[in-house]
Amino acid sequence: MGSAGTINNDLKVQVNNQQILSIALPITLAILIPQVNMLTNNIFLGRLSNEALGNAGITGVFYLIFAVAGNGLNNAMQTVFSRYAGAGRPETFKTILAQGIRICLQFSLICILFTWFIAPFILKAVADPAAYPQEMSFLKIRIFGLPFLYLFQMGNAFLVASLNSRFLLIGFVTEALVNILFDYILIFGNFGFPQMGFNGAAVASVIAEFVGMVVVYTVLFRTGLKAKYNLLENFKRDRKTSGEVFAVATPLVLQYIISVTTWLVFFFLIEERGTTAKAISNVMRNVFGLVGVFVWAFASTSNAMVSNLVGQQRQDQVLEAIKKITWWSLGLCSLMCLMLNLFPLTFFHMFGQSEEFIHEGIPVIRVVSLGLIFMSIANIWLNGVTGTGKTKMNLLIEIVAITAYLVYTWIFMKLHYISLAVAWSNEFIYWITIFGMSFWFLRSGKWKE
Repeated sequence: MGSAGTINNDLKVQVNNQQILSIALPITLAILIPQVNMLTNNIFLGRLSNEALGNAGITGVFYLIFAVAGNGLNNAMQTVFSRYAGAGRPETFKTILAQGIRICLQFSLICILFTWFIAPFILKAVADPAAYPQEMSFLKIRIFGLPFLYLFQMGNAFLVASLNSRFLLIGFVTEALVNILFDYILIFGNFGFPQMGFNGAAVASVIAEFVGMVVVYTVLFRTGLKAKYNLLENFKRDRKTSGEVFAVATPLVLQYIISVTTWLVFFFLIEERGTTAKAISNVMRNVFGLVGVFVWAFASTSNAMVSNLVGQQRQDQVLEAIKKITWWSLGLCSLMCLMLNLFPLTFFHMFGQSEEFIHEGIPVIRVVSLGLIFMSIANIWLNGVTGTGKTKMNLLIEIVAITAYLVYTWIFMKLHYISLAVAWSNEFIYWITIFGMSFWFLRSGKWKE
């Protein structure tokens, strides 16, 4: 798996295309694997039944709320790691990682308790009564993967910030293969295992997240990173470092939770439009996942590079770095959207649905593709704001964008419903608002204060 000699010892980033790609491409591959994993999951469920494919949308978005909360903590950790890396202070890594692990385990326990004892009352009030029992049963299993997912994210945050993102792929590939294997075994009851149907996908995902966590920490040991930075030796609470992580993380976690909770509201509104609309929207969630891999990878790169440059006291190069990253994100995302729109039938046929499903889905995929183009630009600038450490601004941007998104969604889902494609055009409003505010803030120079 490598030795200490393969570790990147230069922790200060340079603003050039080679540096951008050296960080972003391994992250792209790492993010692509779980998205392929999720796509495979939905292909299996689509062949199980149309109802299972639709219900996977609701349960997937519900779990995504907690997953992206961990992603908010992950981005905060990455920001703090990168700041100290840029400042040439790698001796702080061991404390930052230990405090991140403490925080994520405490938070995951709260999320598990919430899902088991509070979420049933909330979902029962808003979900389709026919779908609720299956959805709740799934979630009570699925939520147990959360602590493993969070620990996995903490390890990945360290690898990105220490400019060793090439090691990310090992954990993601292993996790994906395990998930696909157990999906096949448990959903349909192959190789003598019980046929668990919809819940089989939940069990498979929990097993996969556990394996992914084990692999990423094995990587830290086997590559010599653990020994080089004295990681995972002392988990005693460090008030100063915990406070620093909390200060950066809290607005980000709230931002991510608000964002995905709003998406959950959107899915509940779609549920009123029938099983086919719900199933198509779940497929669109997969489109966001697949095409968005480049966007999220370059967004993570934007966060890491901006924070590193600030740590180096090279604030004058921040906007140049963000612009370069934006062009890469836009170009690769546009290429993916072009392929998707040239061959939409091939994509939809993977889910084993009817011609009516495909006919209704094609206009939606056109609209979603345009939304992804907006996202490929806006997300880079938003993560540039994250990299400056001014995460309260991130939260403010999110609140304004979500407000505009919800007003638009309510008008075109409840008051004046035209079509599912028009309903999905709410993504334009969201990402244009995100970009406008992020662009203004970064150009204003207020983050330098």
